[in-house]
Amino acid sequence: NDTGAGKHWSDNEVRALINIWSDEKIQQMLEGATRNKEIFEEIARRLMKRGIDRDWKQCRTKYKNLKYEYRALQKENEHLGNPRRKMRFYDEVDCILRRQPLGPSSWGCESSSLLSGTTSFNDEAK
Repeated sequence: NDTGAGKHWSDNEVRALINIWSDEKIQQMLEGATRNKEIFEEIARRLMKRGIDRDWKQCRTKYKNLKYEYRALQKENEHLGNPRRKMRFYDEVDCILRRQPLGPSSWGCESSSLLSGTTSFNDEAK
């Protein structure tokens, strides 16, 4: 019985998670929440609607890892000034955590497809 606990997240799965995380309602629920199992169960349900099978613990772990990697990179860049390390999805996570719109070159928070979730992430891989 494989739970998929160690299963690597594809780019499309991470994009879908970030897309849901960028939802204003989800952000408000996550702010200051210490017991957030229900929030991540909702995120997992939304992923399931997009054909992505992840449980709430996997969603929470990926969310925490994205935030941790982002913050570590921010701290590193403050000291070095010139970023040496890159992070996948940095701009998207930066957009959410700073609550600032991204430029038109990115698929970021400003785009209607990110906010509404109208993009089919399964189609992007084809």
